[in-house]
Amino acid sequence: MKVLITGGAGYIGSTVASSCLDAGIEPLILDDLSTGRQEYAKGRTLYRGDIADGALVDRIASEHPDIHAVIHCAARIVVSESVSQPLAYYDSNVGRGIQLLQHLERNSIRRIIFSSSASIYAADDGTGVDESAGLNPSSPYARTKAQFEDILRDASMSGSVRALSLRYFNPIGTDPQLRSGPTAVNPTHALGRMTTAWRDHEPFTVTGTDWPTRDGSGLRDFIHVWDLARAHVRAVERFDDVVTGDAAFRALNVGTGRGTTVRELVSIFQEMCGGGLVVRDGPRRPGDVAGAFAIVHAAEKSLGWSAELSVADGVRDALAWFRHDSTANPH
Repeated sequence: MKVLITGGAGYIGSTVASSCLDAGIEPLILDDLSTGRQEYAKGRTLYRGDIADGALVDRIASEHPDIHAVIHCAARIVVSESVSQPLAYYDSNVGRGIQLLQHLERNSIRRIIFSSSASIYAADDGTGVDESAGLNPSSPYARTKAQFEDILRDASMSGSVRALSLRYFNPIGTDPQLRSGPTAVNPTHALGRMTTAWRDHEPFTVTGTDWPTRDGSGLRDFIHVWDLARAHVRAVERFDDVVTGDAAFRALNVGTGRGTTVRELVSIFQEMCGGGLVVRDGPRRPGDVAGAFAIVHAAEKSLGWSAELSVADGVRDALAWFRHDSTANPH
């Protein structure tokens, strides 16, 4: 079985590709390498280019007529950047995504697994959300994810595609075999900022301390990226059972089912790294929300999947990657 992974040389896409390989699924990678790394596609078929390049998609389909599904990971993902550059985010995440769907339809490739986001939920109070929870995307990035889900839903009603949207919560960690890891030079997510602050002997800032959570800091559902990758494998394997008949579009939460506050993550990080991280409090950032954790019963039932790794496992593997990557690619 073959799958085409857009953004397959990035952090999540490359980890998904590794999990597919381990499960006997052949990943084909389509990535423009604007943020992905070429070495993350080592041992995989890589097509370097834009998802909106119709001639390139036609070529991939011609050379691999047996593509079973597309896992669409390619996107711009930095919330704060989306606030300052909204048009770039709508162009990349919506406009080019529409062109990709048109190219795939022309080549009769209709199974789509979409990398969506829990940021589309109205995550105002740090509680659990299931797939029926209210939506209130609070940043241009989140709105692009919600809009693309609407596009997939409408396209599925016309018969153009069949789509399974996986609503990610907060991926952390790396492939345990260290085949790939985070790509951001200046990460904006909590664990990445902790790691760079610790490396550079600078303070880590808890952005927002007055959220309606148990300790005032933001709450997130930190899921190990390897568990997230395993969910994609199950989505490929069970696609035709999950996306059937009148239900040609489905959305599933992919998280641990547990919330961890930023202050709690700091404590885990301090334990894993042996201390030394200086912590200070700061104001909220544009586009931030209190957060939420996933209610994952639907994914457990539909995919036969559940998260197996802990937040501590994710921090441990992130630190292992940091040490590995600093040695292999000194900056």
